[in-house]
Order: sequence, then structure tokens, then C-alpha cells
Amino acid sequence: MINVTLKDGVVKEFDKPVSVLEIAESISAGLARNACAGIVDGKTEDLRFIVDKDAKVEICTFDDEEGKKAFRHTASHIMAQAVKRLFPETKLAIGPAIADGFYYDFDRETPFTEDDLKHIEEEMKKIVKEDIKLERFELPRAEAIKFMEEKGEPYKVELINDLPEDAVISFYKQGDYVDLCAGPHLMSTKPVKAFKLMSVAGAYWRGNEKNKMLSRIYGTAYTKASDLDAYLTMLEEAKKRDHRKLGKELKLFALLEEGPGFPFFLPKGMVVKNTLIDYWREIHKKAGYVEVSTPIILNRQLWERSGHWDHYKENMYTTVIDDEDYAIKPMNCPGGMLVYKQELHSYRDLPLRIGELGIVHRHEKSGQLHGLMRVRCFTQDDAHIFMTQEQIKDEISKVIGLIDSVYKLFGFKYHVELSTRPEDSMGSDEAWEAATNGLIGALEANNMPYVVNEGDGAFYGPKIDFHLQDSIGRTWQCGTIQLDMNLPERFDLTYTDKDGSKKRPVMIHRVCFGSIERFIGILIEHYAGALPTWLSPVQVKVLPISDKFADYADSVAAKLDEAGVRVETDHRAEKIGFKIREARNERVPYMLIVGEKDVEANAVSVRSRENGEEGQQSLDNFIERITKEIKERA
Repeated sequence: MINVTLKDGVVKEFDKPVSVLEIAESISAGLARNACAGIVDGKTEDLRFIVDKDAKVEICTFDDEEGKKAFRHTASHIMAQAVKRLFPETKLAIGPAIADGFYYDFDRETPFTEDDLKHIEEEMKKIVKEDIKLERFELPRAEAIKFMEEKGEPYKVELINDLPEDAVISFYKQGDYVDLCAGPHLMSTKPVKAFKLMSVAGAYWRGNEKNKMLSRIYGTAYTKASDLDAYLTMLEEAKKRDHRKLGKELKLFALLEEGPGFPFFLPKGMVVKNTLIDYWREIHKKAGYVEVSTPIILNRQLWERSGHWDHYKENMYTTVIDDEDYAIKPMNCPGGMLVYKQELHSYRDLPLRIGELGIVHRHEKSGQLHGLMRVRCFTQDDAHIFMTQEQIKDEISKVIGLIDSVYKLFGFKYHVELSTRPEDSMGSDEAWEAATNGLIGALEANNMPYVVNEGDGAFYGPKIDFHLQDSIGRTWQCGTIQLDMNLPERFDLTYTDKDGSKKRPVMIHRVCFGSIERFIGILIEHYAGALPTWLSPVQVKVLPISDKFADYADSVAAKLDEAGVRVETDHRAEKIGFKIREARNERVPYMLIVGEKDVEANAVSVRSRENGEEGQQSLDNFIERITKEIKERA
């Protein structure tokens, strides 16, 4: 008898070995029809995988991450089969599922064109219609190499050669197409009906610029055409919201050839940045943080002590000063250690919350740079909290509450991931276990559902990552909470406990915005450039209908300025319709149009970004309204 424990805890009994698909069928015909893969004792497997002993089994549909991967991985094989049918001389490289779809890398003498993609799509439709079964088989390593050599697939041979001598190699056969692959895959090509090939780009084999440039075709796939259409519509909307385009149009920042990855903030962009920083300082003062500033360049010995020199050096910029190695800081934490050590501390000082708006530099490859989203220099809204073991849960709960309040202000939904110990890490097993359990305890105490992201923690500790969802459904990783028991050890941080003994503090690293520059980029796209009034670089534009009303327009602007409102007056000799269009294109929240009737009534004609034409109001009433909106950060 085989006992299979399902996700909900229900145990099903089978009197013989059973496939994952058969387990799904025993639950319901609908589940079996929608199943894409299974998770057996924590490992993702094919629906054709045989369960021959007691196991925990979870059936994955397209709604689950592992189900999506299997579905889209199958779509990549369908694309590769279509390419081999149309262009038989093409050599196959790799074709994984990725976040929003899939890709496949091909070696072809003539690069693919947009017309080629249309023909490949048509051939893919035929393959789907043929309902070709996918069959998995295995070969010993030597036979696998010979098999791929006979098929003339050098990239596959190279991949197999990198596997251990005793490895058994798996393949998937799909009619006239066979591919080296670990899976998992769908049972047949039939379910992959809604797909789209998005683009073609160059990609070095194995990501190494010394290797040959291959052609990478990107695509995406869904179970329903309506979901595919919604995704394509979202992409079109994303193009309109592109922060690089809007940032230039709204004169917020510039990305220049003289400094790739080093953004230039223009006057209006600095207003936005400083307003966010003012907000950050306000909420952190209320939450009991003090602020410090640490140097941008520090010597090699410090970075060796922190572990960055061994674990992060490829991302660091280094220099030599007085014949000694130095590094430009990629993170603020080692400086924070030194700040803590400037004084002796007792248990009464803890928790000690130290914030820093530190400018950090990280070496990113040029191909990875993307506007404000991926840069080489940014302001990290960092904080380091030093505390006792007993204070862990309470302090993490307070940080969660602070980050939650920030995201709610901007209307973001979010989900949380717990990232565990990576392969390249430092510290003892005991320290990692204690830190991980501390984060889990805080999440559970706050009733926060979370996903475990295995092996994606920082090299010095596990972390909680906050993934924001913007107004068109995209997610962005911003806030993070890292619990660290390693750096306090490496820097020999201590405090005096109640009994006079020396104890080691526990440390939290955390950010709310993550990178202020990146957060601004996210906000621009989230709001499509129409930032909330309190954050807008220009909150009001005063538009005189003609030069006759210029003096009155200036007096209106002066009163707004006196009330703390950011205001500009448009004195250009243009028609009022043109001025309104220009202000609208600049995403200004309010326009005050002034003419003869407004002068007579000591009033203004209000036009808002949200409501359009609002009619005449007294200037005092409008000032009261907008200052309330700004103060409340509505």
C-alpha cells in the first residue's frame, strides 16, 4: 500500500505504484485536465513520474509557479521543433521557461527576422494541432553523447560532457524532434494553444562574451487566449508608462553616455527625490531611528572583515590610495558596524535603530542596465538595528509595520518571500538556523503568508523580501529585512547585559524603498507619470489667458508659494488651449486659469488632473484644499 499525502493534508491510498497524473485523476477529472506538473516530496516532477513509495504530492496547474514553468518549457520545445522543421540546419542550444514566458537559443548562420517569427508561429500552431505526445527516455552518458553527435548538435554534446561520468541523461521525444532535457513537460503539445513569439535578440552561448553569439527567440504562452491578450495589452500599457521615456519628457532625470548606469537627476527630479527623503526622515524619526552618514570609500581590510572582499568583489569598484587597496562601498553595513563600535553599549541602549541614506556603487554589466531600475550608483535607504535575542520578533514586526505603511501610502499591494541560505555564504549552521527561525517566527506572528525562496538569501543572513504589485499587475522587489548573526560576530560587537556579562547583539539590515532611484522609476510607471500631488515637482500651474492678467497671475502664484505649494506661472504668448495641453502633458495636478472674471472676483478657475474643469473658486478655498491634500499625502 502506498500513502500519498496531498497539499491539504488528505491521505490517499494506492495498492500499486501510480503516476502523478493518475493521482490527479483520482482527485478530479478537472484537476487532471488542467494539471501541468507535480511536486513530489519537494521536487518538481513530470505528470508521468511514478510514485512508488509513501510521499507528499502537490498537483500543479498553470496557476502555480511550477505548473507555469512546465507549460512554458513545453512551449519552448514546440518552438524549437518548429524551427528545426523550417530551418533544419539550425543547431539547438538551451530553451528554459523564464518569469513571463520562455526562450530558446539557436545557432543559425543567418539571424532570424520578424518574418521568420511569423512563420515559426504558424508551424507551432500545426504542432499543437497534431497533439504530439511527449515521451521521456534516458541514456547512459556515453550513449547520450553519441546520440547527440549523430544528430549534429554540438551544444548538447558540450552540455552532456559537463555532467558526471556516471550520470544518466534524460531526453524528451516529441514526434520528429528530440531534445536533451531534464523536464518536466506536459503530456502532449495540445494544451499550448495561446502563445506569442515576442522578439529575437543576440545572446552569448552560456552567457560568456568569449563564446559564439547565438540567436535567442523570446516567447510567452498561456492556457487561454484571453489571458494572452491581457498580457499583451499590459505590455503595450507598460511601453506608454516606460519611466525612461516619461523621465525625459517630464525633465526628471537624464541617462547620458558619459556615465552609463549613473543617472543625472534634474531640478524637477531632485524635488521628487528630496520629497521622498523628507518623508523617509519623518517616519523614521517617529519610529525611533537616528541617522548617520558613513564614508563612500573604505579600505580593503574592512571589506575582508565583512566578507564582501571574498563574496562580493566582482560587483565592487576598487582603487588604490597611498599604496593601499580601497573599495567604493556597495553596501552601508560595514560602516554601520564601525558606528556601533564608537561607544560602549548596555542592554538599556537596545534596540538601537540607526538609519542611513547611503550612496552605494555596484558594478553591473552594461547589458543589465535599465533606466533607474538597474543602475551602478544609487541611494539606499538603509537602516541597521542592533538588539538582543529576545527583541528579534518585536523589532521585525515593527519593521514589517513600517514597510507596510509606506507601500499602502502609494497604493501598492505586495507579497512576501523568505529567502534562505545561499551556497556562497558565511557563518555557522547554528547561526543560520537561528536567524531563519527568527524571520519565520516574526512572519507567523504577523499572520503574513509567505513563499520560501530557497538559496536566495544574502551571503551573511536570510531575508524577507517585499514584492510590490503596480497598477498594471507587474511585480517589483523593493523592501527587504535581513537578520544577521554573522557580522556582529566578525566585528566583535558586544553589549553589557543585566548581569554585567558581555553579550553579542543580533542585527537587522533593512530597507523600505530599496533604492530611492529605482523606487522613483517604479512610481513613475505605477502612476504613468502622474505623481500624487504631494510628490509632484510642480503642484500648480497658473495660466493667465493673456498678458493683461500677468500681474494677477503672479500674485496668485506668490500666495501659493507662501503657503508652501510648488507653483509655476506660464507667461508665454500662447493661446490658453495650448498652455492647458502643455500642463496636462507635464502631468501637473492643478491648473489655475486666470482671466477678467477671476480678477474681478479675486478667484481662480480650477482645472484638475483628476476631475477636469471644476469651475471658479476663491483662491483662499483652493489654497486650503491643496495644502490639506499635500499635508495628508492624499
